[in-house]
Amino acid sequence: MDLEAVRGADSDLGTMTETRTSGESIEVEPIRLREVADALAGTRVFAGTPVEAIRGVEQVERVRARSGTVLIEPGTLLTHYWLVLAGEVLVKHQEANGAGTLVGIVHAGEGFGEVPLLHGSPASAFKIITGQDSVLLRFSAQDFWSMMACCPSVRGAVLGDSAQRIQAYKVEALHREKLVSLGTLAAGLMHELNNPSAAARRSASQLRENLQRLQEISLRGSGKPKSPEQIGCMKGLLDHALGGCSLRAMSSLDQADAEEAMSEWLAGAGVENAYTIGPVLVSMGFNEREIACAKEHFDAGAFSDALNWFGALVSSVTQVCAIEESIARISELVMAVKKFAYDERTPGRALDVHDSLQSTLTILGHKLRLKQIQVEKRFAASPATIETRGYALSQVWTNLIDNAADASPAGAKIEISTWSEPGWLVVCIGDHGAGIEPDVLPHIFEPFFTTKPQGSGTGLGLEIVHRIITQKFDGTIAVESHPGDTRFIVRLPLKTPVNGER
Repeated sequence: MDLEAVRGADSDLGTMTETRTSGESIEVEPIRLREVADALAGTRVFAGTPVEAIRGVEQVERVRARSGTVLIEPGTLLTHYWLVLAGEVLVKHQEANGAGTLVGIVHAGEGFGEVPLLHGSPASAFKIITGQDSVLLRFSAQDFWSMMACCPSVRGAVLGDSAQRIQAYKVEALHREKLVSLGTLAAGLMHELNNPSAAARRSASQLRENLQRLQEISLRGSGKPKSPEQIGCMKGLLDHALGGCSLRAMSSLDQADAEEAMSEWLAGAGVENAYTIGPVLVSMGFNEREIACAKEHFDAGAFSDALNWFGALVSSVTQVCAIEESIARISELVMAVKKFAYDERTPGRALDVHDSLQSTLTILGHKLRLKQIQVEKRFAASPATIETRGYALSQVWTNLIDNAADASPAGAKIEISTWSEPGWLVVCIGDHGAGIEPDVLPHIFEPFFTTKPQGSGTGLGLEIVHRIITQKFDGTIAVESHPGDTRFIVRLPLKTPVNGER
């Protein structure tokens, strides 16, 4: 619709200027409804509804705004229904980092603002900004309800817009919620994978240095034949060194004492690099008695070379053990992700709930360690396996455990318990944060309800949890909360009904 075509005759009601919180100004002109009758007839909302049929609405406000003007900020109370006569309006979701994500465009002839009026949610969840120089009509809430009461065609158009927008936003918000969950998991997984990969890289680098050292010492002693006693002694030490990676753990104090004693013994025997070799030998479980045979059968110079060669070999074995452990950790993480994905893709199976919880904890491990949160697991359910056609259970645990971590202060404890009840497997996830306010508690499973700051949450996390538990698994979820003690209690049937059986 042409901008000039909707300017209409000058009104004798006066013109005023409103300043937005963002600093822009808009021109607001009170105008009689009949003065914009032609413009209304050209809109989709009012097509087929003559001005005479709109009872109870005598005056509206005509708004003119330049392109880029913020009409409504997130959190602003919405008390009007708007109709775009010319130009276009952009609807953006404000992200936590200040960026705006476009979620919709209102074109000329379309209205907006009906959803909060219809649903009693007066605060805007969006930033609404003009995409072009625009002319709009602004109806008060009272006038909006008058039109809804007297004009069936207007009512039908408005309700149709409302249903379409709610559905579109819900789809978009669900997608965003999944991306947020995926981002949380991906960030944790990156940190989890980085630690063992960095350890393996350091061990490989040290292993290369050890191999060079072994070659140097071997070449230096290659011209000196070894006696049967020397060969027998070294063979016994090698058998110990290559025996495996599972060693008895020592306390820090005991290990420090053993390393000091070994290093001093080697130094006293004239061994070069004694204080480097000593801790390496202790780490693999050697003591002075075991290597005494080498001191007995080698002369002083050969003994030093033999112990440096042996120390480099033991260090190499230690690095190989570290690499094996790092790769095992990476494999464990990959398996956890695989189980997480398997939970999404297989609709009918036996599902081990303990395994599902552990996989989620593995993936969220970094976030828990970052806040130094301890996880106390009391897995008492027997059996721990349920027969189900439900899916996405890992998404339930991710939301609940992630929320518990967010609610917990640093150094706190999260408790995850399971137990059995007749026909049910029960999972309880508890934290010791501030708790949920009594007036908030009845609303936590409602869609789009959130107590997080604007842009920090969609208000769909717990709604998704509730829907998965009740609709996919035919289970129940309840919450008990007091200051310092909040518990989400999930009950899952040991066998999910199929084909409508209950």
